[in-house]
Amino acid sequence: MNSLLRSLLTDHLDPGYAAAAQARKDGNAPASRLSPVFWLMLGTLLVGLVLGTAVRETSWRTSAEADREEILATVNEARDRGAALAFERNNLAAQVDSARDRALGGELSGADLLSRIAMLEAAAATEPVYGPGLTVTLSDGGSQDRSIVLDRDLQAVVNALWESGAEAIAIGDVRIGPAVTVRHAGGAILVDNGPVFSPYRIAAIGPKAQLETGFVVSDAYLRMSALHQLYDVGFAVDVSDEVALPGASSRELRVAQEVGR
Repeated sequence: MNSLLRSLLTDHLDPGYAAAAQARKDGNAPASRLSPVFWLMLGTLLVGLVLGTAVRETSWRTSAEADREEILATVNEARDRGAALAFERNNLAAQVDSARDRALGGELSGADLLSRIAMLEAAAATEPVYGPGLTVTLSDGGSQDRSIVLDRDLQAVVNALWESGAEAIAIGDVRIGPAVTVRHAGGAILVDNGPVFSPYRIAAIGPKAQLETGFVVSDAYLRMSALHQLYDVGFAVDVSDEVALPGASSRELRVAQEVGR
């Protein structure tokens, strides 16, 4: 009994722990339950998981970029095809006009009819025009992700130019006529149902001084000046002695009826 009490007072480490410590010291410790091979396999698995995730992410981004490039190529191809068809249409229209003038110009009644047609074409903005005027250029500035210039901005500028005395107006290569609309659809601005892109060039023909004076005091000018200062929207106004505007595309004639004189 005395020896047991003496052992409890003097030996603070359990004999089992002491034996295990001595065995490890002598190199006779039992093998660990988790061997180095297990940890190696686990590390390899984790590395493979990380690499697989990275490869999948890279593959997804590559696929998305390829899809985007394919869509852009399709859009550009359609735009080029549309431009080629419009060029061909304009050439054919010019040939038709030439043949009409030759057929009607030889007699008095035909000459009167040609005069009436010319007046109607001028009202419908189907004839190209040249003369002094003013050009307003708008652009989205440094923004690459979204359009800052909206359809209502183009509408405001066009209306301000009409009020300032413009006799003819075009946005880019599209002449503004009675049936032409400027609207927003699917993230793009459409003029006469065709997309237009930044920079937007709005040209007007008319008395230069009157156009410039009227436009710089308009609400549209103040609006675009504010957008230029706040959102870095490109905004420039240029006066020129020679502005050339294309003719508006004529609508397909579906119904015609002779009226009494």
